[in-house]
Amino acid sequence: MTSSSQRWRRGLTAVTALALGTTGIVVAASQASAAAGCRVSYTVNQWNSGFTGNLTVTNLGDPITSGWNITWTWAGNQQVTQGWNGEISQSGTSVTVRNPSWAASLGTNASVNPGFQATYSGTNTAPTSFSLNGTVCTGAVAGTPTSTPTGNPGTPTPGPTTPGPSTPAGQKVDNPYVGAQGYVNPEWKAKAESVAGGSRISSNPTAVWIDRIAAIEGTEGSSSNGSMGVRDHLDAALAQGAGYIQFVIYNLPGRDCAALASNGELGPTELPRYKTQYIDPIAAIQADPKYKNLRIINIVEIDSLPNLVTNVDGAAGTEMCRTMKANNGYVEGVGYALAKLGPIGNVYNYIDAAHHGWIGWDTNFGPTATLFAQAANASGSTVANVHGFITNTANYSALKEPFVTITSTVNGQSVRQSKWVDWNFYTDELSFAQAFRNELIAKGFRSDIGMLIDTSRNGWGGPNRPTAASTSTVMDTWVNESRVDRRIHAGNWCNQSGAGLGERPKAAPEPGIDAYVWVKPPGESDGSSELIPNTEGKGFDRMCDPTYTGNARNGNSMSGALPNAPISGAFFPAQLTELMNNAYPAL
Repeated sequence: MTSSSQRWRRGLTAVTALALGTTGIVVAASQASAAAGCRVSYTVNQWNSGFTGNLTVTNLGDPITSGWNITWTWAGNQQVTQGWNGEISQSGTSVTVRNPSWAASLGTNASVNPGFQATYSGTNTAPTSFSLNGTVCTGAVAGTPTSTPTGNPGTPTPGPTTPGPSTPAGQKVDNPYVGAQGYVNPEWKAKAESVAGGSRISSNPTAVWIDRIAAIEGTEGSSSNGSMGVRDHLDAALAQGAGYIQFVIYNLPGRDCAALASNGELGPTELPRYKTQYIDPIAAIQADPKYKNLRIINIVEIDSLPNLVTNVDGAAGTEMCRTMKANNGYVEGVGYALAKLGPIGNVYNYIDAAHHGWIGWDTNFGPTATLFAQAANASGSTVANVHGFITNTANYSALKEPFVTITSTVNGQSVRQSKWVDWNFYTDELSFAQAFRNELIAKGFRSDIGMLIDTSRNGWGGPNRPTAASTSTVMDTWVNESRVDRRIHAGNWCNQSGAGLGERPKAAPEPGIDAYVWVKPPGESDGSSELIPNTEGKGFDRMCDPTYTGNARNGNSMSGALPNAPISGAFFPAQLTELMNNAYPAL
């Protein structure tokens, strides 16, 4: 992709609408479900040697529940190079798009919006027919482009698309993930597919991290950001026909005050710059009416506010965290971001709430919720600008511990006494997120707030996953043999060895949970294994060094980090391979 200063020139658009009744249907024997009819809208934006295509395929027949596929045949030498909102493959001139893992069903009169980028030479003749699960959607393809503008490919200018959600523009819904397909970041998708087996997961929606000012416009040549900026991603989401897109707002002054690997570009006193050069430009782009039909989801400031509760005092405290608590920069910064982004009619803000391994003790649980309420009402904001909270962002805490619950006992003793649980009140993220939601409501947040859980790296499958509770009668042995989270210590957070992909992105999976999400794109590093000089403000944290023997925050345990990792945010192929191998549920 190119930087935001270069755009695709819009070519002529080919559009076809094909409808088919029940007469003359050809149904393949291997189809996943019967489809009595289907309609296809096909749009093209092209330049001299390539084009993007977008499909809106509507199922007019019985509901499809066990997977869909769309097929067509090229008349010329077109060759698909990448796709989105589906698993796309080409054999000769035949193209097949199969449903992504998160969208296997297609109800009556429901539509899907797969898209692709392709090359061609000569004449770019549109397909003459499409099929849905073997049922031919017959009809002539009209409006094949008759002229070919020149230009270099960059960020696509979208052709006509059907908006994902049906809610009127600017009207917020209770859960922005329900009934909407997520945006697939083409930059992450290409990286994932560069790893063997990566195509199995590359069509899942992941968040776009805006972790410095330059990322707003795109950072050509960066190892941790792509060339696409905020507007580029929004335009690409429109081109995909996506219903929602996720951004991570992540650039507070003195950012992540307890982890050097993710320190940012802004010093502790640069709150004015954060407001005018970072938040204001993002808000201006997201407020563009062009994007009013997109649900824009912002994950607000990872690992910042919770640090003011857990990493200020005692052996775990840091000087930077004490500074940021004293100058109120985190509270005022988060409040300002909420105040600017929250009033936009199609924007949904979710504040980062760390994870149970930080906040699960009673000494942290209530005070953190109180601090969040303070931030939500700072800098002119109110709690109305908060749609919910997210836990486990870029972390590894197990979604559910099937054998080690907070009520488990060994020889009559509570597992809270074990070294692993260490008197915490929670053993997994789901129980923590649901309980913390109730605490937040008690502290003044709206009763309809929802929680997100990042499940991109907390699957903990593979051969080392326990299949039953231990039979040991020794407390720590029983816990260590029974827990699915295989980290050495719950405080370990950097490129953890043995981790796996968790639940795939899913809307409304449990009461109080808006979605399981992949906010941390799988395969993106948490930090470098050794000092790597860079111009992106990324430091070196010994917690990312596999030889490090620990500190007070992880009980002076080994870090458990993978070796040979690049700087935070850079692609780490070896980690993605391990995540896929240890996925739970398995791929």
